[in-house]
Amino acid sequence: MTRIFDDPADFADDQLAGFLDLYADRLRGAPGGVVAHRGERAQVAVVIGGGSGHYPAFCGTVGPGMASGAVVGNVFTSPSAAQVYSVAKAADQGLGVVLSFGNYAGDVLNFRIAAERLRAEGIDCRIVVVTDDLASAEEEDRRRGIAGDFTVFKVMGAAAAEGLGLDEVERLGRAANAATRSLGVAFAGCTLPGAGQPLFEVPEGHLGLGLGIHGEPGIEEVPVPSAGGLAELLVERILAAAPAGAGRRVGAILNGLGATKYEELFLLWGRVSAELRRRGIELVDPEVGELVTSLDMGGCSLTLIWLDEELEPRWRADAYTPAFRKSRAPLAGLRTAEGPAGAAAAATVPEASAAARQLAQRVREALAAVHRTMLEHEERLGRIDAVAGDGDHGRGMVRGSQFAAARAEEVAAAGAGAGWLLQQAGQSWAEHAGGTSGVLWGAALESFGRALDDRAESYTAAEVAAGVRAFADAVSGLGQASPGDKTMLDALLPFADALSRATDGGTGLGAAWRSAAEEATLAAEATSGLRPRIGRARPLADRSLGTPDAGAVSLALIATAVGELLAAPAGRAVPGGRLEPGRPSEPSREEVGTA
Repeated sequence: MTRIFDDPADFADDQLAGFLDLYADRLRGAPGGVVAHRGERAQVAVVIGGGSGHYPAFCGTVGPGMASGAVVGNVFTSPSAAQVYSVAKAADQGLGVVLSFGNYAGDVLNFRIAAERLRAEGIDCRIVVVTDDLASAEEEDRRRGIAGDFTVFKVMGAAAAEGLGLDEVERLGRAANAATRSLGVAFAGCTLPGAGQPLFEVPEGHLGLGLGIHGEPGIEEVPVPSAGGLAELLVERILAAAPAGAGRRVGAILNGLGATKYEELFLLWGRVSAELRRRGIELVDPEVGELVTSLDMGGCSLTLIWLDEELEPRWRADAYTPAFRKSRAPLAGLRTAEGPAGAAAAATVPEASAAARQLAQRVREALAAVHRTMLEHEERLGRIDAVAGDGDHGRGMVRGSQFAAARAEEVAAAGAGAGWLLQQAGQSWAEHAGGTSGVLWGAALESFGRALDDRAESYTAAEVAAGVRAFADAVSGLGQASPGDKTMLDALLPFADALSRATDGGTGLGAAWRSAAEEATLAAEATSGLRPRIGRARPLADRSLGTPDAGAVSLALIATAVGELLAAPAGRAVPGGRLEPGRPSEPSREEVGTA
């Protein structure tokens, strides 16, 4: 929803005034639009335009290498013929004018009237209409103009900047339009300034396929697919409508419509580019971002322009405008940075004893159980964290445990011992999880791993408990927290203490672990009565009263899950609580090597 305005009726004029103030060093205002400052050499004027609400289209793409001027109408409304005439007259440098705009009835009428008036005054004026939207009509000349506006404007702007004449600029613009295809989807409608409701709504769980950029809904509603499914849908339909004789080299625009986050566009582009390459398409200077928007519409569009020896150099040419800047010079001579990519996966696995390898398999199982547990409780942990934090704890724990478990799988298969496996899993957790919990869990798992000797022929429950103590010490030292600060330590320290007491007293690891996990669970619940004294939650300490700490809860959940795994040990214990694979043991002793 558009929230910043004074009088909604003045929105278009008010935003343009602010824009002109900001870019006064390179643009000047003309009645109804903007005109670029001129270079030393005169050139054909490329004047573009349409309604407001589409920024960066249209005034955001005025400048060297692109348009000479832009006409800006009211929101989603064609500019008047008088406005088009005014901007074009101001932009003309004596070499003629090309007017270009999307194929909408109001724009067609007003730009044509303005063109006739310009011609009557002796100014040679041509028109190039953009018709890229596949969803709007079968006949190419009846299609709307959406994000394909940008490819046509870019080619003509580059041609004009080269010093080509009016005939050539017009011809290349028409060629660019004929080579361009677009298709868009909407997840949510846009809202006009001052309006309380969007122009259209999309049913929950669906998207509108084939939207327009003036608030028109899509031509059909389909269930929202995955990112990969959406990429396949867009690519398949556009390639099916490729121009006759189209080659393999293609310029591409993945365009956000106003409310879709750049991160979402980047993710989708990864799927789109893979799908295009899979189908033999060679991508040339693709663009991802907001280039032709529709106020606050949630959605995106994909545009492809099939390139040839004439269109490609203009598509790739330099440009400098308020919203779009391309310069090849800073990239000249760059080479791929050399670095340790893949070093962790390729690291040499140290030799390990049979007991260490057997324990590693059990740790691998435990980390897989941790990941399953975090997946199950992700939403709950996020809700707890959102009370006085940013709500990302569940997501971070899922991601960290996912990569730790995957790394454990790799190194266990390579014959790693438990110590090395835990160190590698910790590094992977910290690398991929991010946030405070990612750092703490990564460092703590590494410390646990360093506490285990991969050359040992057997392990005691007390040695595992010492590893847990190293885990807790790492969290305490790195996080600079103390008991009572309302952090994961408030569950971790009771767990470590209880485990040490039980194993020192001769209790087998499984029973000791499960008993310690119960204490951790009680301690996590007790954090509901604490006020956070450090971290992001501290400024909202009172709000967190009555809610447990998310880190303490996740620790207790993990301890409980591992305890359940230990209830079904895979090996056999030996007298004294030490594990030696394949030997029978006293039934009263818990096996450690497979814990």
